[in-house]
Amino acid sequence: QVQLVESGGGLVQAGGSLRLSCAASGRTFSSLTMGWFRQAPGKEREFVATISSSGGVTWYADSVKGRFTISRDNTKNTVYLQMNSLKPEDSALYYCAAAPYAAAPYDYWGQGTQVTVSS
Repeated sequence: QVQLVESGGGLVQAGGSLRLSCAASGRTFSSLTMGWFRQAPGKEREFVATISSSGGVTWYADSVKGRFTISRDNTKNTVYLQMNSLKPEDSALYYCAAAPYAAAPYDYWGQGTQVTVSS
């Protein structure tokens, strides 16, 4: 089992920045592929970014490429999402997720942290 707890969400003006954190426990964090997803009201959950277990490989949705950066600190069992140049359409509930290995389904999910971007 893996427990994931997100933090760092909030209200920010368009053009601003936020950094989300996701603390993991319960399993060797350094073996997990980690991802960030988001879901806006009335919309399906969508992929935002993913990072390999070592942190050497990252992948982003086109909508956030160049503005968001995913990173991880395996000594702190934490994954981050730095969000810059935020837009109102980035407003959503952001979820952290963990997969046991690359290309595996994300089996573990956090409770989410709300990000609201005002225009």
